[in-house]
Amino acid sequence: MKESRKKRILLIGTGGTIASEITESGGLAPELTTEELLARLPAISDICETDCLQLLNLDSTNMTPAHWLEMVRCIRDRYGDYDGFVLTHGTDTMAYTAAALSYLIQDSPKPIILTGAQKPIGFDSTDSKTNLMDAFRCAAADLPGVSIVFNGQVILGTRARKTRSKSFQAFSSINFPHLGILRDGVLLRYIRQDCGGSPVFYETLDTRVSLLKLVPGMGRDLADFLLARNDALIIESFGVGGLPEHGGFYSCIRDAMAAGKIIVLTTQVENEGSDVGVYHVGHALKNELGVLEAYDMTTEAVVAKLMWILGRTKRRAEVERLFYTPVARDILWPVE
Repeated sequence: MKESRKKRILLIGTGGTIASEITESGGLAPELTTEELLARLPAISDICETDCLQLLNLDSTNMTPAHWLEMVRCIRDRYGDYDGFVLTHGTDTMAYTAAALSYLIQDSPKPIILTGAQKPIGFDSTDSKTNLMDAFRCAAADLPGVSIVFNGQVILGTRARKTRSKSFQAFSSINFPHLGILRDGVLLRYIRQDCGGSPVFYETLDTRVSLLKLVPGMGRDLADFLLARNDALIIESFGVGGLPEHGGFYSCIRDAMAAGKIIVLTTQVENEGSDVGVYHVGHALKNELGVLEAYDMTTEAVVAKLMWILGRTKRRAEVERLFYTPVARDILWPVE
């Protein structure tokens, strides 16, 4: 019987804790290259053939939308040469990058896997080696689209959030099941992402998207400041969603929307999403002012999706249509 060809996977390094070492000036900083990471894991050669590319070497706190576009171009230019892609990335902003790549690279039949670690690969007690091995296992499997592989969990790129700052179980899947899990090096797949015959790449973002987290007693001043400098404002409200009736918020929103700004209301509560029309403090926002509602989307996905949409159009009707059109299962309610 003819042996099946090993998958060919490209490892793209962007930095992060997984590649970090203690610096002379103090603190951890990304230092290792992708070649140095792979040298710590010779067993990967049993899974697939690998090539290495060092695209960036950043603490993910320093990651920007411009870097997301660099990743997109890197994958686009090499898409035909590989069966899958693994990106090493710092954990702090990995969920934002995973969401962004989900909008910028749509319908990919090939796996695009992000992973990283809570401890550097050179530490004795590290999660780096397991996460990297699992990421390559997933990249060599039939796992289309963008996902995060971390601590034995496969999380949809639009549904990931970092929910623990130190523990190995750093990421959770918000309002959506895991795509699969890995046990003893075996991928147990629960859900297969939708994909097309070939990917659709986008390379334009509008970064003039801001985020405001409400605190009790807040007035409109900060919202006015952000709206004057941005095309869209996401407001993380309380509970199922609403705005205080004091402080001038309603007139602020009305003025901003008249000026062509996009307002999205979401919730600070991690699970179960928003339902703005339930209470009086939210009913008018949705039914009279026409504020968009995030429903079960993560804040990370809302930020990235608005940047992607506003990079394509500023027409309100089209913005609203695209916002409520599911991409990589980023929104299920009220669509399903």
